[in-house]
Amino acid sequence: MRIPLPRAVRSSRKRLVVAVAAALTATAAVVTAPAAPAAGPVPHYLMTAFTNSSESNMYVYDSANATSFTQVRANAYTPPSGLIRDPSVIRHTDGYYYIVYTTNWTGDTIGFARSADYVTWTFLRNVRVGLNGSTGSTWAPEWFKDSDGSVHVVFSASTAGTAGQFRPYRITAANGDLSAWSSPVALGIPANYIDSFLVKVGGTYHNFLKNETTKYIEHATATSLNGPWTFVGTGNWAGWGSGLEGPALVRLPDGRWRIYFDQYGQRRYFYADSTDLTSFGAKVELTGLSGTARHFTVLREDSGDGTAVATGARSLRSVNVPDRYVRHRDNLGYVDPVNSSSTLPARQDATFTVVPGLANANCHSLRSVNFPDRYLRHYDFRVRLDVNTGDAVFARDATFCGRAGLAGGGSTSFESYSHPGRYLRHRNYELRVDWRTSDSAFAGDASFAVTAPLA
Repeated sequence: MRIPLPRAVRSSRKRLVVAVAAALTATAAVVTAPAAPAAGPVPHYLMTAFTNSSESNMYVYDSANATSFTQVRANAYTPPSGLIRDPSVIRHTDGYYYIVYTTNWTGDTIGFARSADYVTWTFLRNVRVGLNGSTGSTWAPEWFKDSDGSVHVVFSASTAGTAGQFRPYRITAANGDLSAWSSPVALGIPANYIDSFLVKVGGTYHNFLKNETTKYIEHATATSLNGPWTFVGTGNWAGWGSGLEGPALVRLPDGRWRIYFDQYGQRRYFYADSTDLTSFGAKVELTGLSGTARHFTVLREDSGDGTAVATGARSLRSVNVPDRYVRHRDNLGYVDPVNSSSTLPARQDATFTVVPGLANANCHSLRSVNFPDRYLRHYDFRVRLDVNTGDAVFARDATFCGRAGLAGGGSTSFESYSHPGRYLRHRNYELRVDWRTSDSAFAGDASFAVTAPLA
């Protein structure tokens, strides 16, 4: 039977551990000479789409530059019934990804699904918006987060089914888990407009939407979400031609805006860039997506803050359990007690070669020194040591971006490149990538001192 130590003894032991850790730095000094710094937060672009081949399966893609997209998973989500057209994606404050989508050609519902990793999705519910019943059509729902934190879905509805004249409406989330919604409110846009996509800059709302009569993408602005709206770009104002639909925008790190749109009659996808949302450049074809993807949205997320980590052989010492180091054991990641007196195999397991990130060279990957074909990567958010398969999914999961240590004190934290907002941390001494919380315990678990190699 183990007898618990008195609190005073436990406290003394904790102070002793800290003192031992300080002594350990004599043999595993913190590395203070970083590699060339990255240019700041590193962007990652997530895209959800349906395809020309299927309206009932959603595909997931990602990109490091908002131009070249790589398929993450085909058939990532199939709803229990109906269609999955026009899937729009956000990352909510709870850390989950949510999609909203068109459920059918006719009817008055829109569908919702959720994912922790954007690879495996769970159906949540169909929401009846209360417009037009089974004889109408409810299409192209898009997420819009306002500057006050409110979450909306903007959709297009027709009273007479697919042949009717559509106009945009919005519903607003009535609770934090996005399970309850307000009654629909008309945006105040004239009839026969569809595919509204909203962004807000300063006090101005921008609505890019398709004129169903002319088949041009047009541009309207307002100072209130409910209008009145003024059309500032009509007809062929941008020079992109007609026969376009499904506009979606994302802001690039340099402040430019990129709009994507579908030339649906020719099954071709394009983008164009703007510095001010008023004038755009010529359309550029997304050759890797033309003929495949349809009506998608792109979500930009940023990882790290540009904190660089010295390359070469290094060890990572836990900040809040300073006698323990990151190591692999039985091909899983842990923080274990290791020091200069430990066996050579144990010290090798706690030593990694820091190399430029496999998915983005502005971040980092951690390669085992004793198994140089293996890297630390997360799989179902558990960190493990796996052989590099050479595919894009492995590269993303094995890439971490540096950030000034959440616990301070010159430490470093490692944010997942593929799942921004999740950090390398230990929990019960097991290494994971977990969604960041604001408590000091998480900050300590997710902060490490980058030291000279133990082996």
